[in-house]
Amino acid sequence: AALTVRFLTRRFIGEYGDMEFIYSHNLTVDGREILLHIWDVPNSQQAEDGSSEEKRIQWADSFVLVYSICDRASFNILPLKVQFIKAAKEGQSQEKVPIVIVGNKRDLHHQREVSSEEGRLLALSLDCGFYEVSAAE
Repeated sequence: AALTVRFLTRRFIGEYGDMEFIYSHNLTVDGREILLHIWDVPNSQQAEDGSSEEKRIQWADSFVLVYSICDRASFNILPLKVQFIKAAKEGQSQEKVPIVIVGNKRDLHHQREVSSEEGRLLALSLDCGFYEVSAAE
């Protein structure tokens, strides 16, 4: 979610490897100040045991799942991730958990492996929001 951090903080976060970070940011929405905590988990860390991932899911109130439009494998794991999140969060409260799927690297359209339409259709089928963006722009 370096993309989300860049959007909120206006800082560019370069390649930082496979480390996870928690970023905090104050934001004013409708005159109210809101403190956001963003737990940025690189995909390689999400592949670890389910209990670690479950802790992260219980910690969060909403989710932004980012894939690269140039990497089909990062797109193909999204249905499993969304199902895991919904099972962990919605099973307890019956409330819909906010999940947004974001296709990143829109500026690299010449290397595209996943079409915008595929992203939109997947998000629709999983009842998630959808955006396609470029962290570099």
